[in-house]
Amino acid sequence: MSTDGMNDVRGVSIGRAAALYGLAPSTLRWWESQGVLPEPPRVNGRRVYTETELRRVGLAYLCCVIGDMPLGQASVATTGSRTSRWQSTVLGHAERIEEMIKQLQSARAYLLHLARCPDDDVVANCPVLDAELVEHTPRGRFPGSDLVTAAQSLPMRDETRPARDETLRCAVCSGPITQSPRGRRRTYCSRACQQRHYRVRGG
Repeated sequence: MSTDGMNDVRGVSIGRAAALYGLAPSTLRWWESQGVLPEPPRVNGRRVYTETELRRVGLAYLCCVIGDMPLGQASVATTGSRTSRWQSTVLGHAERIEEMIKQLQSARAYLLHLARCPDDDVVANCPVLDAELVEHTPRGRFPGSDLVTAAQSLPMRDETRPARDETLRCAVCSGPITQSPRGRRRTYCSRACQQRHYRVRGG
């Protein structure tokens, strides 16, 4: 029976636990700090990941990386306790994914439609572009006027204030990013999304 240097407890170190799922040890520490994982038992001051703890790390991976769950929801799901809150959390996120799928399918359908346009100059010559702008963009508030007239009728926005739709978004999950007034500009909403990006980029 291998103890991986962990005395009588059959388990592995945080490095091996993270490596099992292709993660960095810092990701497991981050998940612990965010309540996604409970801190495992310690032997001689070091974390020991038993079979149960490794299964829980795997569930966290499935929720955060595969299921694209925000950490707050993942912390409920990884308890493994099938309470009403657990059920509603998992099903609620599944519904959110369903909405995202519909949005992506709509985006794909439009891009395929755009690619099939027979006109060499889509901007100048596409006969249906105006109708699509009316149907799918805020320009539809002025369906009876040309674009210049519609634009001239709008009040100027205060350019010194950030627009509501200019919220910084995570490069992986598109979730909102809270920027600290100090330090480097953030690109990811969490360590899980950062790890996911690095893993995809690395093939």
